[in-house]
Amino acid sequence: MEQKETNEEQRKTRSKRRFHRHRGKPHKNREKNEKAEATQLKSLEESNNETVEHKEVSPESLIDISSQPQTDVSESESLYETVGIRFRPAGKIYSFAPAGFELNLGDEVIVETSQGPEFGFVSSTRRMVKEKDLVLPLKKVLRKADEKDKERHEDNKALELRARKTFLKKVTEHSLDMALSDVECAFDRSKIIFYFTSEGRVDFREFVKDMASVFKTRIELRQIGVRDEAKQLGGLGICGRPLCCASFLEDFQQVSIKMAKEQNLSLNPTKISGTCGRLMCCLRYENDVYVEAAKRCPKADSIVMTPKGKGVVTEANILCGKCKVKLDSEPDNLIVYSAEELKILPKQKNNQNNSSNALNSEENMGENQ
Repeated sequence: MEQKETNEEQRKTRSKRRFHRHRGKPHKNREKNEKAEATQLKSLEESNNETVEHKEVSPESLIDISSQPQTDVSESESLYETVGIRFRPAGKIYSFAPAGFELNLGDEVIVETSQGPEFGFVSSTRRMVKEKDLVLPLKKVLRKADEKDKERHEDNKALELRARKTFLKKVTEHSLDMALSDVECAFDRSKIIFYFTSEGRVDFREFVKDMASVFKTRIELRQIGVRDEAKQLGGLGICGRPLCCASFLEDFQQVSIKMAKEQNLSLNPTKISGTCGRLMCCLRYENDVYVEAAKRCPKADSIVMTPKGKGVVTEANILCGKCKVKLDSEPDNLIVYSAEELKILPKQKNNQNNSSNALNSEENMGENQ
């Protein structure tokens, strides 16, 4: 028993010695961390103890920020050099890369398109356009049109006339309700496009097969609306000038009857409709001016305060900025005031309703009595 106790005491003493031995020798990684922390503390102390030297700055050395050219964010956007090309008179202008050619307005060129090479006309000279306003990658101008290209373009026009006659003949043979508007032949004669109008849907599958057997090329039929038909055919408007869509408009913009109301025009359909039967495109030209002028001028039937007292606007000329007012003190006379002389008053609908209800209740009380 005594030997067992001595052995246990010896084991305890050995374990204590080992613990104190390892405790006195720190780990290698711990030494590195402690050294790194010590160096960081020393550097912080040195930076705190450093004295800052104040130097006098001369006003000549200061830079005037307002005098420096300010770089706009838009300048950092990439710009592309483009030229505008049209394929049809009054058609949409497409942007192409000039590819080093010196091009002038009206030059005839051959350009690269997704449908192959096409014959076009230069409608706008070189200009820098932002990347967000383009559809990348830009197609290039292949070359200036030479005599062979011009002859081929004239031959394609003759083919379009022949295709027009054939189309009308085949339509009567197949008894189709289709009105031909325009014919377009590709420069390489890979396809012929027919634009037509119709009141409903047309099944022209057999008709296309018949046309393809005649011209030995691809035939495309595209149904368009009455506005597109007027753009292609052209004509004169009620103003006596050529149609806007056939002369300079590139795209059709939305036109509403609200624009005619804001401009105080007659709502008679025959007076505000064009040759296509739709609302005239020119209703949109001055609409923004009328909208801005209407904000500065009181509307008809509005209650206003004039230099002579309270009144009601009977008529307003928003372009001239003048209104005819019927005064409460002089109901028989109409006086013209400028919009600056008038102050719009809120309409007191609730007070009027309350007063009328009070009068009605008093009348009913009198009848009951």
